[in-house]
Amino acid sequence: MTRRDVVFPAGRQALYERNRYSPAVRANGLLFVSGQVGSRPDGSPEPDLQAQVRLAFDNLNAVLAAAGCSFADVQDVTVYIVDPEANFEKIWAVVPEYWGEAPYPTLTGVGVTWLYGFQFEIKVVAKLPPATEGV
Repeated sequence: MTRRDVVFPAGRQALYERNRYSPAVRANGLLFVSGQVGSRPDGSPEPDLQAQVRLAFDNLNAVLAAAGCSFADVQDVTVYIVDPEANFEKIWAVVPEYWGEAPYPTLTGVGVTWLYGFQFEIKVVAKLPPATEGV
């Protein structure tokens, strides 16, 4: 069995080990990032929705940076939103702060009923810069 090339952002390894998943895995020139939520350092949800979205992006950016990437390297995005009818506009008001300029990555939005106490989750696939592949 091939050993996974796991990426851990600084200061969060214990959280991922406690919850038994990898924050990101490098494979074949791509970075597969687990869903990131607006969790505080102890893993608890940020209660304010827009602050939670900002923190989810901050957590995502920490994982990307740990792999030598940025949001500009993101090719595919999946977002999960609890009660999207009520929350989409509030969430999407924050997204341009992090999204960057066109051309944009692909996007799939999924409405869900439960996210472990969170209202928003973002999962991405990024292209690794050549110098970081297999690092």
